[in-house]
Amino acid sequence: MALKKYKPVTAGTRWRIGNAYAEVTTNVPEKSLLEKVSGTGGRNAQGRRSMRYIGGGNKIKYRIVDFKRDKKDIPAKVVSIEYDPNRTAFIALLNYADGEKRYIIAPNGLQVGGTVTSGDSVAPELGNALMMKNMPLGTVIHNIEMQPGQGGKLVRSAGGSAQLTNKEEKYAILKMPSGELRKILINCYATVGVVSNSDHNLESMGKAGRNRWKGIRPRNRGVAMNPVDHPMGGGEGKASGGHPRSRTGKYAKGEITRTRGKGSDKMIIQRRNGKKISK
Repeated sequence: MALKKYKPVTAGTRWRIGNAYAEVTTNVPEKSLLEKVSGTGGRNAQGRRSMRYIGGGNKIKYRIVDFKRDKKDIPAKVVSIEYDPNRTAFIALLNYADGEKRYIIAPNGLQVGGTVTSGDSVAPELGNALMMKNMPLGTVIHNIEMQPGQGGKLVRSAGGSAQLTNKEEKYAILKMPSGELRKILINCYATVGVVSNSDHNLESMGKAGRNRWKGIRPRNRGVAMNPVDHPMGGGEGKASGGHPRSRTGKYAKGEITRTRGKGSDKMIIQRRNGKKISK
């Protein structure tokens, strides 16, 4: 993908690094695959604010994406590559041979006019979805199921990919984007390729207003508050605030957030920090 650096003709464009959207072929989504999305403004069912710094933003519609790829052995032609406001990756509109249209997460390098298929006996080629037991070792994959037929749950964000490193009886061993080594049932489906829009993390908003368009309101730091408002507040001058923590006192760094003794611990061979899980 290509990034676009703007000339500093205004304060907002001075630091802006945007997406050139070179891969995107249309800005008109498929109407039959859209759903209404209503914003919450950070309010819960009682109308009380339960999340801060949320509100406003442009109206968006949800694109119904096919994560299951359960239309087996029917070839589909790629009609367009589109922007999706609900995710970091681009999406691809497929037109199946029987006339049905579906969106999928677009892998990097997928071209308009290309053909993709899902099924147990399809070739492990770019955009095809198949069981991991039918893939050769070293295959780069995304949109990975955790249970057969459940639909892809893992590795769906821009630029993400996992690698099939080994197979052991009923498990496939994957190297995840975080560096974690873990087992997944070998009958689970995954899609071949790397997720599109790989330079997404290099984009720069350039101005606060672009975040307002996304529904993100200004966020004030805990160290800038008073002690009554935040554990990190108060002090003379620019005090550090002590150990980073949330407004309720929960440590923000260094604390283990994964539930101890979780059932899926046995599936993790090596954590992302290089430590092996004790069985």
